Parts: sequence; C-alpha cells; structure tokens
Amino acid sequence: MLTYTPFEPKASVCSLRGNPLEGVAGPVNVGETERYASIIGGAAVALIGLSRRSLPGLLLAGLGGLFVARGFVGHCRLYDSIGVSTAGTIKDRSGVPHGTGHKVEKTILIARPPAELFRFWRNLENLPEFMDNIESVRLLDDRRSHWVVKAPGGQTVEWDAEIVNEHPGEMISWQTLPGADVQSAGTVRFTPADGGASTLLRVVLEFHPPYGAVGARVAHFFGKDPSQELDHDLARLKEVIENRSATNIAG
Repeated sequence: MLTYTPFEPKASVCSLRGNPLEGVAGPVNVGETERYASIIGGAAVALIGLSRRSLPGLLLAGLGGLFVARGFVGHCRLYDSIGVSTAGTIKDRSGVPHGTGHKVEKTILIARPPAELFRFWRNLENLPEFMDNIESVRLLDDRRSHWVVKAPGGQTVEWDAEIVNEHPGEMISWQTLPGADVQSAGTVRFTPADGGASTLLRVVLEFHPPYGAVGARVAHFFGKDPSQELDHDLARLKEVIENRSATNIAG
C-alpha cells in the first residue's frame, strides 16, 4: 500500500542560508555575503554580455550565469579543490589565514633613508596622505588603530587593526582584529639602497574584499584594480616623502 508523504524542503532558494542542492553540488563553502554578491555581480555581467549580441558577449553572459548559480547553490568547486571556505566565521578571525585572501605585492625605490620612511609609516595616521581609499586612521594605543576606508557608492567600511610585528627601520606587520568589515593583513619592508641614502620599499597586502573573493573579480571588471591602486598610492608616497624635509617627515 502506498502512502503519501508531503514534501518539505530543507532550505528555501530565496534564503541563502544552507544549500538546497547539498547532495548535488557539494557542501556550502561560500559565505552568505559573498553569495549575494555572486548573484548581483553575476546578473550584472550576464546583462552586459547579452546586450552585446555577439559571441564574446554570449560567453560573458555564460560566465555571469555561473556566478549567479554559485550564489544560489553556495558551493565553489575551486574553493573545494584548495580546501578553502568563506562560509561561517570569517569576520570572527584576526587578519587573513595564509593563502586564502586576495594578495597584492609592490616594490618602489624612494630617495629617503629607511629610518625616515619607517618613522613616517609607523605613524599610521599619515597613511591617508597618500592612500586615496583610506579616509582616516585613528590611533587607539601604541599598537591598535581604527580605520575608515572608502567603499563603492559613497559608503565606507571600518575595522580595528593591530601591529603584530615590527623591527624599527626594517619592517612593520599588521592585521585586522575580529569583527572587521574587511579582513586584511600587511607587511612593509624597508631595505637600504644607494648606500643607505634611499629605500627599497616592499609592500605586501592580503585581504578578503567586501563581498568576498568574487567581489575582487567584479571590482576588477569595472576598473577597480587593487594592484593599480597600490601602484598609484606608492607613487604618491614617493612624491610626498621626497619633497619633505627630514624634520617634517619625523613630525
């Protein structure tokens, strides 16, 4: 004898909590905010592709569709293959777990001694002078600081950071504290050049962008390339620092 059992879905597609296709696509390994961004960004890319009415446009629309599907399903095969998950507690961590963030690395030669450059950078409140996206940095104590950074649409994101390692005149490392809108970490190294009269400045930044890894790709598509922005910021630092006296730098 057959009996009828009403179907009860375990998760609604309209809610991105959980994965309604868990047994088909795999476990959820994409964070909720990143899933929404995948849907919104993927839909925008798909519309742009369809509006071009060409084969490349069709391919672009297909790529957008994949991002939309990624958002609804909450599973990323690439994340699966490298053992990464952005679901759950990313905002509860300090900094960026090694190898999980978007990494940018740049080097520039500046005609100032390492000690002078170190003093200037170590006063984090100087950073908005040459980093366009930073609205303000306020020191909370000798190691902790509060950052306000510009975001698309006239919005801002904020976080607290702490200096986790430093060697005066040589290097500074910092990372965000739990609860940050953008999880990030960075290291700056000051290497003597030209007999100590100049500095080879090497900056390494690693971060989870707002809206996760897909947010970095969407930002790049619309012309917001973090690598180019860091190039611009360091060129501005070179201009600012080389046109100041040693007294002003120290101050």
